[in-house]
Amino acid sequence: MIFGLGRLFYVVLMLINAVAVLSEERFLRRINLGASSDQAPVFGQQDSSAKSKLVHLIGAVQTLLRIPLIGINILVIIYELLLG
Repeated sequence: MIFGLGRLFYVVLMLINAVAVLSEERFLRRINLGASSDQAPVFGQQDSSAKSKLVHLIGAVQTLLRIPLIGINILVIIYELLLG
């Protein structure tokens, strides 16, 4: 099988790594995806645009997955070195 679960795991891991290393100052603000305080919704107002959801997703990945990604990447590197 050319495209198995192992390759799917690698693709998902690389995509999460790509999102985790995006720099807000260098890249995200240039394409208007930076988290700025003037775009925050007022109390009681729904903020359900696709752009705001993408900004929140990027922020959540960078905040919550930074430490686990380091460990997962180390395990994948060791696996590739030993069995790759």
